[in-house]
Amino acid sequence: MRTEWVAKRRGESNVSQMHYARQGVITEEMHYVARRENLPVELIRDEVARGRMIIPANINHTNLEPMCIGIASKCKVNANIGASPNSSDINEELAKLKLAVKYGADTVMDLSTGGGNLDEIRTAIIQASPVPIGTVPVYQALESVHGRIENLTADDFLHVIEKHAQQGVDYMTIHAGILIEHLPLVRNRLTGIVSRGGGILAKWMLHHHKQNPLYTHFRDIIEIFKKYDVSFSLGDSLRPGCTHDASDEAQLAELKTLGQLTRKAWEHDVQVMVEGPGHVPMDQIEFNVKKQMEECSEAPFYVLGPLVTDIAPGYDHITSAIGAAMAGWYGTAMLCYVTPKEHLGLPNSEDVRNGLIAYKIAAHAADIARHRPGARDRDDELSRARYNFDWNRQFELALDPDRAREYHDETLPADIYKTAEFCSMCGPKFCPMQTKVDADALTELEKFLAKDKEVVAQS
Repeated sequence: MRTEWVAKRRGESNVSQMHYARQGVITEEMHYVARRENLPVELIRDEVARGRMIIPANINHTNLEPMCIGIASKCKVNANIGASPNSSDINEELAKLKLAVKYGADTVMDLSTGGGNLDEIRTAIIQASPVPIGTVPVYQALESVHGRIENLTADDFLHVIEKHAQQGVDYMTIHAGILIEHLPLVRNRLTGIVSRGGGILAKWMLHHHKQNPLYTHFRDIIEIFKKYDVSFSLGDSLRPGCTHDASDEAQLAELKTLGQLTRKAWEHDVQVMVEGPGHVPMDQIEFNVKKQMEECSEAPFYVLGPLVTDIAPGYDHITSAIGAAMAGWYGTAMLCYVTPKEHLGLPNSEDVRNGLIAYKIAAHAADIARHRPGARDRDDELSRARYNFDWNRQFELALDPDRAREYHDETLPADIYKTAEFCSMCGPKFCPMQTKVDADALTELEKFLAKDKEVVAQS
């Protein structure tokens, strides 16, 4: 779809959506996003120009169906996939991608660290994906030096970043906000540094006693991103890995740096979103969202979770969806899903499904709470179908139609029960929704009550 759109932009020094928006140009991608979001296209352009919204759309990802991430649009959900040296391969990751798109992932991050040739895995995922693809280039940079962090150079990082951009990656997590002076601030943490990318940069700085090369070469990364329209996802290397560590000095020091980097990228018309925690108790979520908006000049916030408790391994898609719904309500633009395997192992396809559905629920709940126009329409339609015992329509409107039908059919599988006015919970005699009170009966009742005040008083 985008082949003709981007052809006329090739060769320009800056092809970012922000660059065009700031020139007053409305791109085809902006038009497409406006239709998807049912928003005025001028609003999309203005929000992109302001930096409150991004349209991650690398010019080399031509099969992309453009979408937006920002406070003015619906709350979005990212799904992480990726092969590891111990499990999975390219075919399994493509199956996860297909499943993630089926169940509504708005973007997908390829976090592959092994399991095959990383370039081949990434290229296959991009070519198969209609949604934006994000990556963390420091993972491949580390693989390029066979895991010896101390051997990494700034050129190694820049080479991998440009390779990802050329392949069509739409946004990249860049861990440029963790500075050498931040490292002593993690001394009193229970879980230290839990970001893989952050851990790589921290080890590099501890070994060399030099500043983070992604920070010192940030301008070089900006120049790469301008050429391909890659969006920054500024990594939260010091995000809290447990509720004890939430909102501490280390996290907030890095956040201030991320704000500075955001404004530096904006000086060159490069799109930015900012990553956030992590593990955060419920009473600190609003503070974290508002603090990010303050420090980062309202750039879109993209949070992992946050997990509101640490005691539920195997169920962290639930502990984190609680925090995600609250974060979305307070103004977070995109939620990064957490699967039941978080902290335990590499997710399989069923974990991807469970994590994604939990987060689609959280994002939708946030949209309802923020009173977004039309957000509750689907809920109301499903409620009407439920009241009318239209089981098939209920299944169609469900976030996961297959699971809804599966649970219904466990006890009442025959087709005749698809029109029955009951389910196996209440049975045929006790369903309260069988009590149909028509308008005429209610009118007669109101007349009776108005006439006989004594009946009302006694009741």
